[in-house]
Amino acid sequence: MTVIVHIPTPLRSFTEGHATISVPPGTVGQVFEQIRGTYQKLSPHIFQEDGRLRSFVNVFVNDQDIRALDHTETRVKEGDEISIIPSIAGGATEVKPAELPELSHGEILRYSRHLILPEVGPQGQRRLKAGRVLLIGAGGLGSPASLYLAAAGVGTIGLVDFDAVDQTNLQRQIVHGSSTVGVSKLDSAEARLLDLNPHIEIETFETRLTSDNALDIMRGFDVVVDGTDNFPTRYLVNDACVLLRIPYVYGSIFRFEGQASVFAHEGGPCYRCLFREPPPPGLVPSCAEGGVLGVLPGIIGSIQALEAMKLLLNRGDTLVGRLLLFDALKLRFRELKLRRDPECPLCGEHPTVRELIDYEAFCGVGEPSASHADVEITSREVAEALHDRDDVVLVDVREPFEWEICHIESSRLMPLGELPDRLNELDGHQTIVTLCHRGARSLRALEILKAAGFSKVHSMRGGIDAWAAEVDATMARY
Repeated sequence: MTVIVHIPTPLRSFTEGHATISVPPGTVGQVFEQIRGTYQKLSPHIFQEDGRLRSFVNVFVNDQDIRALDHTETRVKEGDEISIIPSIAGGATEVKPAELPELSHGEILRYSRHLILPEVGPQGQRRLKAGRVLLIGAGGLGSPASLYLAAAGVGTIGLVDFDAVDQTNLQRQIVHGSSTVGVSKLDSAEARLLDLNPHIEIETFETRLTSDNALDIMRGFDVVVDGTDNFPTRYLVNDACVLLRIPYVYGSIFRFEGQASVFAHEGGPCYRCLFREPPPPGLVPSCAEGGVLGVLPGIIGSIQALEAMKLLLNRGDTLVGRLLLFDALKLRFRELKLRRDPECPLCGEHPTVRELIDYEAFCGVGEPSASHADVEITSREVAEALHDRDDVVLVDVREPFEWEICHIESSRLMPLGELPDRLNELDGHQTIVTLCHRGARSLRALEILKAAGFSKVHSMRGGIDAWAAEVDATMARY
């Protein structure tokens, strides 16, 4: 007789890698006590010191959100499933274009497989042609979403991005190609989409989305599709959609797992209803730090395109009030019911957020460079220190499989998850320099060492990627 507890990927490092845990039935509180006793490092990532769930964590029993209930009393029986869902980095009733454009003969031929669908037909295709969809990001999620929206004949596609195509993008960002490496992502995507369908229009916004420009950029679009990879922009997009009454098609990916939903529509919940506050900085690594299976954004991005089209067509049951979870390794979809939070500070009964705010500060990442300016050193400075001194220890906190790709010969491998238990291997009299892939994990390692009493600690800015670019051009990059 057991209850299955699903552990999300970002927290599995605290459960020895286990994706599910089997425990005896009882109350949810008793289940968590058993887990906390076995996996003591997991507790602070789920509970506050007073025992309450942390604000960026939701708990579902089967498909029911029990956040508002007393988890110490809520009972679970044999066969029940408990899902721990941490955050991973009202709209109009339907999209109604004022006047539907006509279809040309070329468009009738191109969209013929749509036109013979009773649920779409000529009228629906004209609605798609009149539709305006804005994609935030032309990367992993934005690539498949934009391709399918363009192919479907969505009349105007807006793209917001400020990056250039990098070779590491090509494993998953399929709107780009080898010939556009180094080119603006917007220029690359626009050329590909217009080649796919010359009947559509592309509007580009080559800028970082901020509180100052978000409302101006998003105003006038019928649907917003979120292809972001960081929490500040995600909360910004959500808040702007609620304020502008635009449906928000949400998607997120991490390693082998994905999520999708539709927020800010038809009186349903917004993203803040699900995750009132963001997780602490660094809990959920980016794709660059944590990796992602290349096909995963194709699956989630295609679902986002599907939801955007359903919103434009006003057909089918959208993901409003539902959170879709996808596990690529198990090839399993799960669905959790969401509800609008009456206490939500944005869309609740007594909202306190009535304008866009400083989202960098809200997510705790507003001044990362300033707060670490005195402890970060460049790769060139590390190389000089290694050459001139014999008291410098280079601690690489990446994972073993990353170490196999490339590493600095004199460095010592101590994965971040193992570091707290291996502090006795380090000499506090020596100067310690932490490094990772691009600098995020090494800063967390620095904080661990500082908290343990190590005083002479630095983090290598830009990680081993900067070392390969600035010090050792023969080193492999990933």
